[in-house]
Amino acid sequence: MKYRKLGDSDLEVSEISLGSWLTFGVGVEADKARSCLEEAFAQGINFIDTANVYGRGAAETFLGGALEGRPRDSFVLATKVYFPMSDSDSGLSRAQIEKQLEVSLRRLRTDYLDLYQCHRYDWDTPLEETMEALTRAVDSGKVRYIGFSEWPAERIQAALDMTGVARFVSSQPRYSLLDRHVEPSHVAFCRANGIGMIVYSPLAQGVLTDRYLTGIPEGSRASRPGSMSPDQLTEETMAKVRSLNEIAERRGQTLAQLALAWTLRDPRMTSTLIGASSVEQLDDSLGALDNLEIGDDELAEIDRYATDSDINLWARSSSE
Repeated sequence: MKYRKLGDSDLEVSEISLGSWLTFGVGVEADKARSCLEEAFAQGINFIDTANVYGRGAAETFLGGALEGRPRDSFVLATKVYFPMSDSDSGLSRAQIEKQLEVSLRRLRTDYLDLYQCHRYDWDTPLEETMEALTRAVDSGKVRYIGFSEWPAERIQAALDMTGVARFVSSQPRYSLLDRHVEPSHVAFCRANGIGMIVYSPLAQGVLTDRYLTGIPEGSRASRPGSMSPDQLTEETMAKVRSLNEIAERRGQTLAQLALAWTLRDPRMTSTLIGASSVEQLDDSLGALDNLEIGDDELAEIDRYATDSDINLWARSSSE
């Protein structure tokens, strides 16, 4: 495992990081989830990402128990705020940031967060109010650094133009071989402003694995109505995925390993988030680290099938 500096912070995070959407506290049994977490640490992962909305607090609660007793400076812990936690609790107002931060700290059983991220942009709250609340969180010592996920470019710039407020050090965009909407403008913009990239959904919700190469298996995410957009598994998309799988096989990798290696080919991508429901799945993903080198000829071939997808192509649930 190698580590990269996250933007203009002093955080050194593992190239592959462990997320917790649909897994910890909700989709995976506690014993299996703990085994995944222990294996992640054993393999050198030091960056754990979650959000208050994952399982409406269940993911944070699980992590709080599982991480208790581990030296706090041995891992980087991040969570997020924005999505509804109740009928009256949502957004990025001063009151919500203060309230949700305290609750997240209690669930996670920690005195501080290394990274506190705005899960989306809040159009109902003045940006000045949000940034002032985040700055107070940093000044209090309860948050070391702040970041955002899927914010509009003009709102990011407006925040950067403010004086006397905390500076963003991270962006968490959706990014994969099948969704390259952040290229090139967002990546270059973040690089120029000292903002590191923590990419999520590098496997396109499982499309960039061998799971759907021959159809939709029973019990898979795609087999559950409403879990994925029909656009994600069109024959055109799957033809590209099968071609990418052939490239992976020639490299001696699984398709998932190729997809992860591809996201890390660019040093501007600080870390790529993976999820895992078993130790075996985690180990397969980490196998990408055995061969991160992708030659120019291979990249040119991959580019024939990697899609510059429209930003609205991939379905978004209410929590990710």
